Amino acid sequence: MKQFFLASLLGSTIALCTSAMAADDLKTLEAAAKAEGAVNSVGMPDDWANWKGTWEDLAKKYGLKHIDTDMSSAQEIAKFAAEKDNASADIGDVGAAFGPIAVKQGVVQPYKPTTWEQIPDWAKDKDGNWALAYTGTIAFIINKKLLHGSEAPTKWADLKTGKYKVSIGDVSTAAQAANGVLAAAIANGGDEKNIQPALLMFADIAKQGRLSMANPTIATMEKGEIEVGVVWDFNGLSYKAKMANPDDYTVLIPSDGSVISGYTTIINKYAKHPNAAKLTREYIFSDAGQINLAKGNARPIRAEHIKLPEDVKAKLLPNEQYKKVTPIKDADAWEKTSKSLPQKWQEEVIINMP
Repeated sequence: MKQFFLASLLGSTIALCTSAMAADDLKTLEAAAKAEGAVNSVGMPDDWANWKGTWEDLAKKYGLKHIDTDMSSAQEIAKFAAEKDNASADIGDVGAAFGPIAVKQGVVQPYKPTTWEQIPDWAKDKDGNWALAYTGTIAFIINKKLLHGSEAPTKWADLKTGKYKVSIGDVSTAAQAANGVLAAAIANGGDEKNIQPALLMFADIAKQGRLSMANPTIATMEKGEIEVGVVWDFNGLSYKAKMANPDDYTVLIPSDGSVISGYTTIINKYAKHPNAAKLTREYIFSDAGQINLAKGNARPIRAEHIKLPEDVKAKLLPNEQYKKVTPIKDADAWEKTSKSLPQKWQEEVIINMP
């Protein structure tokens, strides 16, 4: 009965009228989360954006046990919907475009962390159903030793003329790959409604036999299968750091334009540990949680409001590389376009493979 009372008490978003109230409400949330004792996540593995640091902190501070099952954004939402009251997951991390999709499907519940006002409007749902905790900007990771005499690319335009293979991954399942296509479109005069410039560019690369089907991951990087990979900046930086010879690799934001997006937690409407899930989101948006993400080479959404340790700051790309970066301006249009992307990619790009 006590647990039911706490769950219902905390079921709606915590209202923060004064700092005293905020502290009291937070203590109540912490007590309820401790009583639940666990938080189960999907799509938040230890080696992605240093989630490991956050899970360790939540275990140490609040005694929360944790397990994660890695899966794509679309799979996470499908899992929430399919399992309903038999939920095995409490919280997930999905690409920005999937936040509104999860809301439309009615599988999430809101929670606004106490740092809510410091999250830019473009990066959050007004009702607290989702908010980007960290940004990703589409970047290149380049293995300089495999360029076949070509100059290392610094912009999308360079990809058209190089001799190297370009790897973008599976645009039908990965938010990273889909955003890579959007970034290329924006750099070539397109937008969320018009990705044709990117499809034409990648079709041309495919015709030249330079579109690699290898997914740009740490495993394919280590095998030497990736010459130029299109990845989130934080993934590129993490991969580079883990290589036997990091100096062989360059990570950069293409200078002719890119897209900044990010990832948002979604709290399962049917979560078995709803308060632990809300406390997890609270911690992710705290200074310590944001620094944890930065340690994993992800740019925290509250970067302007926190002081990053110098060694952590040094891991990130310099601010000047982000001058021509733009957030997604029309989320509805991009949601529609991204749904049609897999078929267009097959019909207009893959068909040109030799």
